[in-house]
Amino acid sequence: MEKLKFLLVLFLSTCQAVLSITDGLLPNGDFEHGPKPSQLKGSEVVGKDAIPNWTVTGFVEYIKSGQKQGDMLLIVPEGAFAVRLGNEASIKQKVNFTKGSFYSITFSAARTCAQEEKLNVSVLPTIEDADWGVIPIQTMYGSNGWESFACGFRADFPQGEIVIHNPGVAEDPACGPLIDSVALRVLNPPKRTRANLLKNGNFEEGPYVFPKASWGVLIPPHIEDSHSPLPGWIVESLKAVKYIDSNHFSVPEGQRAIELVAGKESALAQVVITTIGKTYDLTFAVGDANNACEGSMIVEAFAGRDSVQVSYQSKGKGGFIRGKLRFKAVSLRTRVRFLSTFYTMKNDNSGSLCGPVLDDVKLLSVRYPAPRASFIHAHDH
Repeated sequence: MEKLKFLLVLFLSTCQAVLSITDGLLPNGDFEHGPKPSQLKGSEVVGKDAIPNWTVTGFVEYIKSGQKQGDMLLIVPEGAFAVRLGNEASIKQKVNFTKGSFYSITFSAARTCAQEEKLNVSVLPTIEDADWGVIPIQTMYGSNGWESFACGFRADFPQGEIVIHNPGVAEDPACGPLIDSVALRVLNPPKRTRANLLKNGNFEEGPYVFPKASWGVLIPPHIEDSHSPLPGWIVESLKAVKYIDSNHFSVPEGQRAIELVAGKESALAQVVITTIGKTYDLTFAVGDANNACEGSMIVEAFAGRDSVQVSYQSKGKGGFIRGKLRFKAVSLRTRVRFLSTFYTMKNDNSGSLCGPVLDDVKLLSVRYPAPRASFIHAHDH
């Protein structure tokens, strides 16, 4: 099976096909197939079509894992190769889409020698001319220097170009972010059901997660992303939230969950249709991701004018409790919102931020309501 996968990737690399990707790496999305020796000047890529399946613009380097820049060791998270984008450099690839469908792009990136590095991610063309997402490349969320990021978009045309661009201007043109593993996933817009008035309350629908990446996927704030890669939800804060999977983390329910990694600066919200005067129960799970995130945690839940704080004492080894907020709707639309009260850091001396896990969020109307808001403690699972 692995041999078949390799032959398929090799075929795609040689024929330069433009494909419709539904769930997985773009052709040569991990950059393992690189330029010919004649198309490299040191590590600098020479020729816009030198990297199979990609078009490069500006100062782009082809980096091998373990390569050094001065005293700095350049690390590649998966495989043996990655690319580095210098000042105003970009990489792009043509992809076929289903017009009107929603997609998410997931890619891995790392900061190298510039102090503040950013990436612009766009899909061209769009009706708005450009679907830009400005993503700051920082290392404080992870302990290995690499992060995966996700951004979403709606396909306005049957074919477009995915563009990753470094807008920075550093003193050294070779200082720029490393890029590895670019993937695409079709998002299926979730619907409200009789069992849950919230969309995608279990977070199962979301961006592509690399099978071997053990650091989760950061979903940037809504102000940096016009179409959320987490359907139904808005990241309405200054910092990202982290999308985690059950293969690498402890998840209360199903295969996916959200880690609130930046205290009150990391908030998740959804607006739901409600009936004025009717009573509702908002229930949810709060836990830890089994990622050395220890200490006292509090998740604050808001619904309209009501709120509740759910405390969780994390040992950093997994487990969760359940919370509940009962409220009476005062408007036709109610904003449900979650955030973490405290900033928490992992106990592995990495200085990386972490936080409580949120999962299994449900909203239901109450036929015979009790008169007060409350929350429920449960034993760790």
